[in-house]
Amino acid sequence: MMEWQAKDLAEMKSVGHVLAGLLSAKKVVVFDGEMGAGKTTLIRFICEKLGVTDEVSSPTFSLVNEYLVEGQRPVFHFDLYRLETPEEGLDFGIEEYFDSGSLCLIEWAENLGPYLPEELSVVKIRDIEGLRRIDFQP
Repeated sequence: MMEWQAKDLAEMKSVGHVLAGLLSAKKVVVFDGEMGAGKTTLIRFICEKLGVTDEVSSPTFSLVNEYLVEGQRPVFHFDLYRLETPEEGLDFGIEEYFDSGSLCLIEWAENLGPYLPEELSVVKIRDIEGLRRIDFQP
């Protein structure tokens, strides 16, 4: 496991850029943290380093955003906060995204329950007295 601490946006950006390099071989990455912990912000910095030119925002209402990366597979960003049952993930075809070979970045993955793939990486973000602690389990 790797860990970092970030006290401001500049340090979050640095962590995001490092994570982008570590995630290049990963396909499914779960971002675990409370509401407002910085999951979407960290994903924005990861996507920036990966070369995403689209605006990165939380797909809370659409459930998934697709970001284009020139000359590469797209990056998919999921926010599963609004799933009422894990089966709703199957209804919109989440398994097809997992099988696409593209990087899948998932917020609120616990709402997908048993339908998460076995092979995944986890990024945990915790707010400890105004300091973000970021743990990465490849």
